[in-house]
Amino acid sequence: MVKYTKIGSPDDTTIIPPGDFKPMTAPYDPRFPNTNQTRYCYTSYVDFHRCKKRHSEEYEACKYFKKVYKAMCPNFWIEKWDEQLEQGTFPGKI
Repeated sequence: MVKYTKIGSPDDTTIIPPGDFKPMTAPYDPRFPNTNQTRYCYTSYVDFHRCKKRHSEEYEACKYFKKVYKAMCPNFWIEKWDEQLEQGTFPGKI
């Protein structure tokens, strides 16, 4: 986080590090070794909904799949897929 100071003061660029901030992203998955992670995104989304259907959203494995697809997929894809699920037109098998 940047600390704002008066322009021209000696500490114009003082940076205050956040306390418990840890950047997180999806871990490496050997099933998807290429740089194009589209399939990893889609598979995680489908796996989450399969898991949610079978268990619940609070189940540990379901939380993992949700975290992965939220990190890997663009938001507009998720919104589109959610709409398709509601309308019954989603192309995947859940």
